Amino acid sequence: MHVKSTQIPEVKIIEPKVFGDQRGYFFESFNQKEFSEHVARVDFVQDNESKSTRGVLRGMHYQIPPFAQAKLVRVIYGEVLDISVDIRKNSPTFGESVSVILSGENKRQSYIPHGFAHGFLVQSEIAVFTYKVDNYYSPEHERGIFYNDPELNLNWDINENEIQLSEKDKQLPLLKNGYWFDEDTE
Repeated sequence: MHVKSTQIPEVKIIEPKVFGDQRGYFFESFNQKEFSEHVARVDFVQDNESKSTRGVLRGMHYQIPPFAQAKLVRVIYGEVLDISVDIRKNSPTFGESVSVILSGENKRQSYIPHGFAHGFLVQSEIAVFTYKVDNYYSPEHERGIFYNDPELNLNWDINENEIQLSEKDKQLPLLKNGYWFDEDTE
C-alpha cells in the first residue's frame, strides 16, 4: 500500500496495490500489520456499508468520547467527494478540512482519526460506500456539524438544490455550537 500525507498530518489517503489483467483485478483492502506500521495502530470493531444515489450528502458526522470513532473509508462502486474536518479545539488545523475523491475505480481509502467530523457527497448515479470503525455505534454519543457551515467554507462542488440530506442532517448545528474534541477527553 502507498500512504499519502494530507495537509492535516493525521488524515491519510491510502492507495492499495491493485493487480489486474483481462479477468479483472485483485487487491488487499486491509492488512492490520501494514496499517499499524504505516498509518495508525487501530483495532477496528465494526464494518458499515451504505448505498446512495447522486446528490446524497451524508455528514458531517462523528461520535463523542467514550465512543469516538476512527474510520477507514472507501467506495466499492461509484464515486464520492469525501471530506474530513478537524474539530480538535487545541489543534493548529482546527476547522480545516481534507477533501478527496474516492471511487470504485481509484480504490483510494481515507483514514480519519478521532477528533474529526466526516461526510461524503455522492457524485455518481449510485455509490456503495463502506467503512471500518474502531468503536461501536452509540446513538447517545452521535453528533454532527451542518454540512454548509459558512465558517468551514466546504466546497461540495454541486448545486445546492441537488443536495439530498436526511431530516437528521438538516438539523445539525454549526461548528461554533457543536462539541469540540479536547486531548484530555480522548
